[in-house]
Amino acid sequence: MRRPSLDAAELSGLAPDLAVEVVESVPSTNAVATERAREGAPEGTVVVAEHQTAGRGRLDRSWEAPPRSSLVFSVLLRPTVPATSWPWLPLLTGHTVAKTLRSRGYAAAAVKWPNDVLLGERKVAGILVERVDTPAGPAAVVGIGLNVSQRPEELPVPTGTSLALESGEEPDRTTLLVALLTGLREAYDAWQAGGADGVARLRSSYAAACVTVGQQVRVELPSGETLQGRATGVDDAGRLVVLGPAGESVVGAGDVVHVRPTSDSDQ
Repeated sequence: MRRPSLDAAELSGLAPDLAVEVVESVPSTNAVATERAREGAPEGTVVVAEHQTAGRGRLDRSWEAPPRSSLVFSVLLRPTVPATSWPWLPLLTGHTVAKTLRSRGYAAAAVKWPNDVLLGERKVAGILVERVDTPAGPAAVVGIGLNVSQRPEELPVPTGTSLALESGEEPDRTTLLVALLTGLREAYDAWQAGGADGVARLRSSYAAACVTVGQQVRVELPSGETLQGRATGVDDAGRLVVLGPAGESVVGAGDVVHVRPTSDSDQ
């Protein structure tokens, strides 16, 4: 399979508020972006790897794919919104990735709470947002891994998929990366500038697009306990609201191991 390299020249002139650095191979783009943050790199610094050898997902789950088969990148942001709003960043990112894919013809793209991006029922992208303390203040490193051209045997997990598997064609990774970065920057800027109204708009838009909302779910907790009920929405902090036999509960992304859909008969 032919897997072209990214066009670094095209990416270098993307936008004045985005500075894209393309590297051939690194253990983790989030780790490199974290270093850049601590060195004083500005908001909008982007690290993209043709091959990531030791990628991590949420709860330190491993993630690896063949060279040039994915889009693997991290974006350095320095939010000025209150710290209480920072948990929205992963949700905003997943929602934006799904919207961008739909705009490019992947009609089945959707977000599963909190930030997994699906094509139908299969995962096509994962997101990891990490807070970093720097001399200039706290920053956020937003890591995204999107499966582009993997064959079934190359997927990071057997329940995953790739854009090529779903469409039968391999999209141009440079063009797709430009669309993703542009969409993320626009969504982030609107959220930052919108204050409480911006959070309310994001909450409404995210809940309407999230496939988890409205489902019967089983929430697996780190303690080994489970919470079962109907996911009825997300609250002002981006936590999932679950209505179960004992009433309404809320769980944050850091409070759960898995959220899985169930049938009514499983409740």
